[in-house]
Amino acid sequence: MPSIILPDSRKLSYALDAAPTDAPIVLLSNPLCAPLQVWDHVVPAINQKGFRTLRYDQPGHGGSSAPPALDTTFDSMADDVSELLKALKITKLHAWVGVSMGAAEGFYFVTRYPGIVSKFVVCDTIASSPVNAGVEDAFGPRVAAVRQSRTMEKAVQETMERWFGNDFIAANKDEAERMRSIMLSTTIDGFETCCHALRSSSFDLHPLYEKVAGGVDDALFVVGEKDANLPQAMDKMREEVQQGFAAAGKPKQLDLVVIKNAGHVCFIDGKEQFLETVLSFLVN
Repeated sequence: MPSIILPDSRKLSYALDAAPTDAPIVLLSNPLCAPLQVWDHVVPAINQKGFRTLRYDQPGHGGSSAPPALDTTFDSMADDVSELLKALKITKLHAWVGVSMGAAEGFYFVTRYPGIVSKFVVCDTIASSPVNAGVEDAFGPRVAAVRQSRTMEKAVQETMERWFGNDFIAANKDEAERMRSIMLSTTIDGFETCCHALRSSSFDLHPLYEKVAGGVDDALFVVGEKDANLPQAMDKMREEVQQGFAAAGKPKQLDLVVIKNAGHVCFIDGKEQFLETVLSFLVN
């Protein structure tokens, strides 16, 4: 897997399609606990529509290293992507497709580096850290449990159960095993440092909603039907981002598409509808 060395000496691994040659690039940004191979079933469909994809591993995931201080933030992850684009001499992205943590990261990127991303696809993301949302911190106990057990095995299994449910796992054993295998490449440090970003008081998308229109030309919101309260929460998110487009003099109807019978990582258990929805947005 190719990689670059970031300014703080960390390694960031990535995959950039060689073909279609010189085609517009769609960046795919991953959820917590998932390396870039999580998109393996999605990439061919995007290629067939005439796009290349750029994927990368989040800190401490797959082939990327975690910072020694384990102090990752969404700002720092957005800066990592900026460094990757500079190293690859990419000045324009046709789209950023982010899921969960990768979608939150996209908000920080498109508002910190406006004009690079044309289309922004936001999938299954919370809007802020637990401390900012005023809810119980689910991430801290998970990090503590991983540290105590010194393995990612239980954390990965629990993550898969939250994402897909036991019925999907039982009915799709090959895909479940593929996901389990690649997710276990997440290091304990990688899990903790990305949870640091998710737990940080600096993680709050609300102040960014009105700025998205200054960073991108269009946005689409996608969520799994079974993903807890996110269908309702992301509809409110969509509405506030849409208001930002109107305030910027770029009135636009932004859509929220609910992927039927899918959970938190809807491009896996809702792949067909996800691809139909996202590919239509990318080509139009």
